[in-house]
Amino acid sequence: MSKQSPLKYIEGYPPDLQQEVQLLLAENRLGDYLHGKYPGQQRIANDSELRDYVMELKNRFMRKAEPLSKVVYDNHIHVINNALGLHTYISRVQGGKLKRKNEIRISTAFKQAPEPLLRMIVVHELAHLKEKEHNKDFYQLCQHMLPDYHQLEFDARLFLMLQETR
Repeated sequence: MSKQSPLKYIEGYPPDLQQEVQLLLAENRLGDYLHGKYPGQQRIANDSELRDYVMELKNRFMRKAEPLSKVVYDNHIHVINNALGLHTYISRVQGGKLKRKNEIRISTAFKQAPEPLLRMIVVHELAHLKEKEHNKDFYQLCQHMLPDYHQLEFDARLFLMLQETR
């Protein structure tokens, strides 16, 4: 089985940007770049703290959105789904009513990430409460909650690249 290039995370970006990142990787400077931009590590280490963090953002920006039944770190997400986080919703019939449960699962890779990168993943998953698809409205909602969303998404991809090359 061949190992995929860490550049898979930025395949959709312009070639000149990919070359800059390739150079940072080749010169072993990607970690320094990210650490300079995001010094320190976030301290949200367990599911309870993650739930509090997510609920604080949800209550600030999406108070009227459907409730969340579960918020957890998940160590299977990155490997199985090639994703950073998951928003799932399940509808069940209970009695004569249809009950819907919403869950947010964040890759455990983000336990080690700087807080702004974790925030980007959380904002992304919260936006799925209102917009299921990655469309214009979805990204506008992400930017409403986090104005530098697109830069943080790119930097989260760089963070994952760095994790794979270590």
